[in-house]
Amino acid sequence: MQREQLEYAVARYGTPLYIFDLDMLKRQADRLKEALGEAAGLCYAMKANPFLTKEMAGQTDRIEVCSMGEFEICRRLEIPPEKLFISGVIKKKEDIYNILNTYGDKCRYTVESVKQLHYFLEWSDAHMKMLRLYPRLTNGSQFGMDEDTMRSVFGIVNMSPYLEIEGIHYFSGTQKRHLRQFRQELEMLDRLLLKMRDEWKVRITHLEYGPGTAVPYFRGKEAQTYTDEGLEALREAIRSMQWKGNVTIELGRAFAAECGYYLTEIKDVKKNGDTHYCIVDGGNHHLNYDGQIKGMYQPGIQLIPGEQTGQKKPWTICGTLCTMNDVLCSNAELSNVRTGKVLVFERTGAYSAMEGMALFLSHALPAVVSYSKNAGWTVLREHQPTYQWNMPDDDLNKQIYKVI
Repeated sequence: MQREQLEYAVARYGTPLYIFDLDMLKRQADRLKEALGEAAGLCYAMKANPFLTKEMAGQTDRIEVCSMGEFEICRRLEIPPEKLFISGVIKKKEDIYNILNTYGDKCRYTVESVKQLHYFLEWSDAHMKMLRLYPRLTNGSQFGMDEDTMRSVFGIVNMSPYLEIEGIHYFSGTQKRHLRQFRQELEMLDRLLLKMRDEWKVRITHLEYGPGTAVPYFRGKEAQTYTDEGLEALREAIRSMQWKGNVTIELGRAFAAECGYYLTEIKDVKKNGDTHYCIVDGGNHHLNYDGQIKGMYQPGIQLIPGEQTGQKKPWTICGTLCTMNDVLCSNAELSNVRTGKVLVFERTGAYSAMEGMALFLSHALPAVVSYSKNAGWTVLREHQPTYQWNMPDDDLNKQIYKVI
């Protein structure tokens, strides 16, 4: 995004502010599609940034939905139910029934446990509709099921006329930087899928695989898996599998990170001892880089308005929170730092807007806007106060009192 566009956004919408560049989002989606080619379809994990869900539904084959809140977003955005991949470690019976009663057999559903399987079994028997299930294989964490449990799930499904195991789901973590991790996981999955075919006598036609591709947020922290060469290596690892079926690659951060900018105004500057501080109107309740520890790594930062000229010196950038942990970046080399200028943090399109301590100190939520060449600027959310969520709801109490 051009500096002039960033400066315009500050003047029009104020700070703190998130900007999502939808043209850049499309370029990244096109890059991923081109790199993987026909070897795999693509699924967008909307938890990375639900504001991008509608755009990504047009760019990918599936949208991963991990909560009832995310499902409601998709329903209101009128995302085609055939694109929804209903996931999540917890699926309450009433939530599963809500989704099933809304869209029935049009969605695909992961199965995290035998208990979840029984919910699908009960609904499908009662409604006599075939459901497409994806048992989730654990990576040794709380997610999914081990191999023995999955085999028992297959046995239960075989006794039902209305359940079909279309595929399996596997995701083992995020920010993987080395290609050997992809290769090792795909080799393991290949062996398991062949075992299911030859020993369990189960036909699996789909694999939903979340490779956890890393995004290089910081200078000097590159990732093999994010490069074009790395994505091509992932494609070749898929093609080399002996099991032959349909593979869908599930990504969130890799799609969304580059399109985002976080803008925050410098409100105060000071020097304590040998350290130069600038205090901004945002903070780490808004900004989250995976792997950042008390601001020790250097993300991409711009200072606007104007060009940076003159001698640079190290600045520690801190936010508005009353905690010494609110350090966005230490030793950022900047020049012409003064109040009224705005810092632009790059690659904040994934998770930053979702993962921060949004309610701490009752600060307002930042505004959110998007930009594309065709549509121009669109306000996705105004600056939003949060104090009302940190106090008793008087109106609710009055209603309860009336009922009593």
